[in-house]
Amino acid sequence: MKRYIAVAGNIGAGKTSLVEFLVKRYKLKPFFEPNDTNPYLADFYQDMGRWAFHSQIYFMTHKFRLHRELERFPGTVIQDRTIYEDAEIFARNLFNGRFISRRDYKTYRELYETIQRDLTPPDVMIFLRCSVRSVRQRIRQRGRAMEQSIPVAYLQKLDRLYEDWYKRWDLSPRIEIRSDKLDYITDIVHQLDLLKEIEKYL
Repeated sequence: MKRYIAVAGNIGAGKTSLVEFLVKRYKLKPFFEPNDTNPYLADFYQDMGRWAFHSQIYFMTHKFRLHRELERFPGTVIQDRTIYEDAEIFARNLFNGRFISRRDYKTYRELYETIQRDLTPPDVMIFLRCSVRSVRQRIRQRGRAMEQSIPVAYLQKLDRLYEDWYKRWDLSPRIEIRSDKLDYITDIVHQLDLLKEIEKYL
């Protein structure tokens, strides 16, 4: 039976690692965030005010395309960060920080709400909760040049928005994982606990 699994969480929370682990375990079809193809991302990290709206529109467009593609795929799929997070976390944070103007944000929200009405929601949302301290360590360790200049305050604001959004999420069942305290790669007990939760929805 086809299932749609979504994995959500802050930058560096461990989404990609979890997706890759579950893909190997259950032979799922992965759908990853189009970071590497976003032509605005490097500029955005250098000048958020100038490039925020452009970058978010790019993500919205390509996430919608990915969502349509995973809806058409006949088997079970798993997605690394959803279109919902783009709108409810990242675009909202940029608007709150005045990096996106009120006029542009209104246009963005109208587009998102129009798209959202036609989306099939996930069968389960896996939410990775990870401390900002752990997130910063992982960002440094993975060494993506464009991420090294991300301010701590930016990560903290994202963290608060994720907490608020997670509490309001009601489109599907949720699984919460403390990813900074979970070692599902080498710890068999952690691994079995994780798989037991996920298999309820497979």
